[in-house]
Formats: sequence, structure tokens, C-alpha cells
Amino acid sequence: MAAVTETKKAKTKPKKKPAAVLSKKPTEKKTPKKPATPRFVEKQVGGDKNGGTRRVAVKRSPRFYPTQEKSWRLRTHKKPFSQHKRYLRESITPGTVLILLAGKHKGKRVVFLKQLATGLLLVTGPYHLNGCPLRRINAIYVIATKTKLDISGVKIPDRVNDAYFKRKELKKQKPSDNQIFSKEEVTYFPSEERKEDQKIVDDQVLGVIRQHPEKKYMFGYLGAMFSLGRSDLPHKMIF
Repeated sequence: MAAVTETKKAKTKPKKKPAAVLSKKPTEKKTPKKPATPRFVEKQVGGDKNGGTRRVAVKRSPRFYPTQEKSWRLRTHKKPFSQHKRYLRESITPGTVLILLAGKHKGKRVVFLKQLATGLLLVTGPYHLNGCPLRRINAIYVIATKTKLDISGVKIPDRVNDAYFKRKELKKQKPSDNQIFSKEEVTYFPSEERKEDQKIVDDQVLGVIRQHPEKKYMFGYLGAMFSLGRSDLPHKMIF
């Protein structure tokens, strides 16, 4: 048998690439470090039996400590309320008729105008139909109905925002000598600014209702109160 000869391939080492020329960085001058201040200092003490020297602290601790600790503000990762995300239900859009479930005007049907910066809903009656003025209300206290109005052309004044509805403190007048024991309650009256804005918004909303094909039923629907009887089942109702 002929001898089989195997040829081994010589392993070639990979050629090294020439090293890249490194750019020299400018040398920075190092500032000398300040020597650390010692915590204790040796002082000479007079007297034969006192040892000659004594270690004394540079910063002495206070002799008296406060009885109450200083309150520290803890760091939290929570965002403030002004930076929270505002959510709105898909069923609530501008022009949707809502049913109020809480507050002074509960049971009334109102028209949703827009969502304010705090997340509250801006609604109106209109005031001419059910006596509900421009108000803010939380979305959890309303029921969204399927009845909607096209209020795309309604313009709301820019000054109607959250600061617009800020509660104002009522100033009490000083009683005269004859009215020392009389108790007069200070009542709130809307300002002329609010009356003007209410009229501007309501005139536009009423104009939209008049153009509705079923305007006769819409006027009665917004003016009627919402109520439930004994045989009414809210979870089976379609609003």
C-alpha cells in the first residue's frame, strides 16, 4: 500500500497593523492640594503635675443641644400636581351633554365646553334653560350621554380658566353703634365680568341648539331634571 502523505498547511500569523500615532494632549497644570487642617492642636499647660502639653480640639462641640430637631424636607420622586397627566374619558368630547351627579346643580343636564389645566370640566347649562352657570366639575361626578352638540364655532373668552373660578373672600363691614348686636350674613353676588362672560357663551350655545334639527326636544331635554324611580335600573340604561 502506498503511504499517504498529509501536507500540513503552515499557519500564517496575522500581520500587526501599525500603531496609530496618538495625539499628545496639552499638559494641565495640577494645582497643589491644600494641607488638611488638623482636628486637634497641642497646647502648653503650666504646672509641674499637669503633663506639660494637652490636646485641644480646634472646633469645640456645643455645650447645649436644641430640644427639637430641625425639620428636613425629604426628597421624593413624585411630580407636583401641576405636572400630572390629565386624562379624559373617550365618551366626553366638546359638546357632549352631561348629567351632574353632585353639587348644588345635581340632576341637571349641562353642555361640556372644554377641559381646564387642572383636569376639571368646564360646563354650562345654559343658564337660560336650567339655571346652571359656567362651572367647573370633576369628571367622576358626571354621566356622559350620547347626545352631542356641534360647538366647534363657540368661542370661550381666554380669561375663563382655573384662576377665574378662585373663591374670593367676602369682606365684612364694621357694624355701626346701632348695629352692634345685629347679625347680617354676607352673601355672594357674581361680578359684572362673570355676567358678561356668561352671556357671551350662552348666546353662542343657544344659537347652536336653535340650529339643531330637533331643537324643540333639545330645549326640553336640557331644561328637565334627571331622576330615577323605583323600577329604574341604572346599569341597564343607555344615556
